Amino acid sequence: MTTSPEELLPSTERALLHRIAVAQAEGRVPSLVAAVVRGGRTVWHGARTSVDGSAPDENVQYRIGSITKTFTAVLVLRLRDEGVLDLDDPLEKYLPGTGAGEATIAELLAHTSGLAAESPAPWWERTPGSLRPELSDVLGESPLLHPAGRRHHYSNPGYTLLGALVEELRGAPWEEVLRREVLEPLGLHRTSAQPQAPHADGWAVHPWADALLPEPLEDLDRMAPAGQLWSTTGDLARFAVFLAHGDDRVLSAESTREMRTPAAPAEAADVADGSAYGLGLQIQHRHGRLLVGHSGSLPGFLAGLAISVADDVAAVVLVNATSGPMVSVVAADLVRIVAEAEPRMPEPWRPLGEVEPSVLELAGPWYWGTHAFALRVRADGLLSLGPLSGPGRRARFRDNGDGTWTGLEGYYAGELLRPVRRPDRSLSHLDLGSFVFTRQPYDEEAPVPGGVDPDGWRGIE
Repeated sequence: MTTSPEELLPSTERALLHRIAVAQAEGRVPSLVAAVVRGGRTVWHGARTSVDGSAPDENVQYRIGSITKTFTAVLVLRLRDEGVLDLDDPLEKYLPGTGAGEATIAELLAHTSGLAAESPAPWWERTPGSLRPELSDVLGESPLLHPAGRRHHYSNPGYTLLGALVEELRGAPWEEVLRREVLEPLGLHRTSAQPQAPHADGWAVHPWADALLPEPLEDLDRMAPAGQLWSTTGDLARFAVFLAHGDDRVLSAESTREMRTPAAPAEAADVADGSAYGLGLQIQHRHGRLLVGHSGSLPGFLAGLAISVADDVAAVVLVNATSGPMVSVVAADLVRIVAEAEPRMPEPWRPLGEVEPSVLELAGPWYWGTHAFALRVRADGLLSLGPLSGPGRRARFRDNGDGTWTGLEGYYAGELLRPVRRPDRSLSHLDLGSFVFTRQPYDEEAPVPGGVDPDGWRGIE
């Protein structure tokens, strides 16, 4: 029997179902639903429930908590892409008088604004949003705990400010703007600020007894941009595809890539567990792969979204309990199961359609001092530079159209690669951010910084 490239093998589906069954049973949660995306479409959906015969499907809503922040970040990036704001602008430029206006929009997105993690008591997640009708009620008298831009400190009020920014610049409520600019274009018809049937009820499970307590359902009002949304595995699977590949109706692939790029300085604990934060997205290293996404929790609900762009696999996990399994870990495990059991097929190698002789001339071995590197001309029109063996600085370079190339990542991100030619137009060397790369180690015919000993290479006398 053969399967189509989109279908999962029965053994893979069995492993996925086993993982969520263990999570639901050992986590002691009323229900758990999950979905896996591969190749841009949902290829698996699974559910486990404590009620026989009523397993929720991909259209049942659960509250997704802080995954809402990623949606809010998308709205802010849209404003940036339209030229309405710059991410380096201080909040004060658009929302004066908040007391947190020295923080930039980028710092708010990356949780480096210095704001407190929570709003003043009582705890906002379990009390009516009407208790905090104004931004001043959300921020309190002393909203800043740290200097802006110095450290990553997760802040729910920070995303309240971003939601208020969206409302100020769009002239409409956050929920309305979100529906018009993100949910409708992406076809996320089962994502909403208020629950829409069918939806799960939120429960607390007693830590020492198999007993349940219903959790209150609160409208977060001003805090909505930080955690209000309800969604489904079906909608979040489609949202994962958008975050991985972009959609020009909402955000370009370049802008979603920017969201997935670390933007916050890592705390010591973050370095230890391999985590970081981008612009509205959490970034983790798990099982040897890079995952982006977000976790979420509100009383009665847990949610996790994990995406491996390199594997083209994503997973969503939703639970209707205040505590239970680490859903971000479960989502990461679902990605791992698929990626390891059914590795992504590489695209067929294809040669360049056309290559300029002056570009082809750059290809081959180069030396920075005695370090050997190879420069390759890629089929996508980029150059790639990396050591011939072992670890070292690697980067791709984009053609600037004037004979120079700009680095795209790593140490050489933004740095200029400039081929330098002799008066007879023959290629002399490469200048990369002041580093001289030559065809031979310490080539005496190239302007090697510090010069080359005129007696050349020698043995030990």
